[in-house]
Amino acid sequence: MIIGPKFKIAKRLGAPIFEKTQTAQFARSEARAGRTRKRRPNQMSDYKRQLIEKQKMRFSYGISEKQLRRYVNEAVEKSNQPIMVLMARLESRLDNVVYRLGLAKTRQFARQMVSHGHISVNGKRLSIPSHKVALNSVISVREGSKNTGMFTEFADKHETTSVPAWLSFDLKKMEGTMTGAPTYQPAETLFDPAQVLEYYSR
Repeated sequence: MIIGPKFKIAKRLGAPIFEKTQTAQFARSEARAGRTRKRRPNQMSDYKRQLIEKQKMRFSYGISEKQLRRYVNEAVEKSNQPIMVLMARLESRLDNVVYRLGLAKTRQFARQMVSHGHISVNGKRLSIPSHKVALNSVISVREGSKNTGMFTEFADKHETTSVPAWLSFDLKKMEGTMTGAPTYQPAETLFDPAQVLEYYSR
């Protein structure tokens, strides 16, 4: 998915949603913008706020408008706690699981990794980033890919502590298992899913 100039998008949304915007330069820029915004309070409508949160969610996970709308509709239809269902669906995407396991530094790189056939699920090679990973599924680097450049120094760079509690990871085998349901941690997100649901309920 082509998303345009990342710095400008992150600046417009007011959140470092891309790796390249998670820098001191971006933080300083946002601090200056924050001082400017304080002089002009109450300018943002509810609709605009909801739109911004929706865009933050979309760009954070690198998904299309059509995909996000489908996930929201499914969450609302299936549960009286749609936020939990929506976040679980986003987190269980194969590209996100690859990212969460630390096999890729960004979700964008994880998506490319999956698309290029470097990842297997339960021993089967998959190239669909949106694939929903089921409980107890085993996600691994395909044998034929382990000796490629992207994985030659993987053991030295992997950050085991960053793997969430609902996943387990075997560094030696370069494989992980979804041991539990993905959980939603508000403090770890750059957007408000409640505002996203409000946007789609209009």
